Amino acid sequence: MLMKEYRICMPLTVEEYRIGQLYMISKHSHEQSERGEGVEVVQNEPYDDPEHGSGQFTEKRIYLNNKLPSWARAVVPKIFYVTEKAWNYYPYTITGNCSFLPKFSIHIESKYEDNKGSNDNIFGSEPREEETEVCFVDIAYDDVSERHYKESEDLRYFKSKKTDRGLLPEGWIDTQDPIMCSYKLVTVKFEVWGLQTRVEQFVHKVIRDVLLLGHRQAFAWVDEWIDMTMEEVREYERATQEATNLKIGTFPPTISISETPLPSSTRSGPNSAPSTPLSTEAPEFLSVPKERPRKKSAPETLTLPDPGRRDSLFKLPSFFSWNSSPQPE
Repeated sequence: MLMKEYRICMPLTVEEYRIGQLYMISKHSHEQSERGEGVEVVQNEPYDDPEHGSGQFTEKRIYLNNKLPSWARAVVPKIFYVTEKAWNYYPYTITGNCSFLPKFSIHIESKYEDNKGSNDNIFGSEPREEETEVCFVDIAYDDVSERHYKESEDLRYFKSKKTDRGLLPEGWIDTQDPIMCSYKLVTVKFEVWGLQTRVEQFVHKVIRDVLLLGHRQAFAWVDEWIDMTMEEVREYERATQEATNLKIGTFPPTISISETPLPSSTRSGPNSAPSTPLSTEAPEFLSVPKERPRKKSAPETLTLPDPGRRDSLFKLPSFFSWNSSPQPE
């Protein structure tokens, strides 16, 4: 298990970002979706939680066929998706996913505060099993991949006409007002001996890239959403989700993803976040061929290509986590 805390500052207030986040997730998911690929919204409904109050539960299917590396496409069905579930108690949210790899899971807790990322105890002061690395993400000056770069989203040169914010200079976090911070506590588990550290580090890099791109876009699109009310952004979200579902197309899935059943009482707090699939057995395609000679002393391990190659490991779609961030093959 590898846990990291990401802190992403924004030239917004927490109340403003409540609208901006919903707008960005919907628009980004629609842009990244195409026939047979992308994010299908299965459920998006309000609910009340006794501890956290009113919130929103969302379940999505992320279709991944063309987002997977060649080795994975060779062993999964033509129509393949993973399930993502999110519990939004803004300014506190939980996101988790169920994967086709049995011992792989991702869990994200998010909190938002009007500060510069200075709260070291936002997720509690209780000591954790291992030290958590804190990673600051600069939406203006951290590099984005060439294929995701857009001049209109370069926050060094972008200035909002409606808010008069922008043209973020170096060191902008120290002088910007208003300013808020998006705190993300991300836990990645890939419990396969010999590959655990390598894969978990790779996934964290992908998630960091996703967080950088999404938060850049949220501010770059500020003039599109800053005047919206919550009712208006929910209507935009609904209409965009319908358009995205039609864009992807509907068809029966050809693979069953094991999930932990969620009774009605489990949609109410951190313990309700999805866990790894129920099955702990590796899928047949990852098993060692019976006819393959092996030394008796050799450990039963899973071997994948060198992660130094861009096509070596599984990739997450660019919309993950609100998901979620491909790396080109």
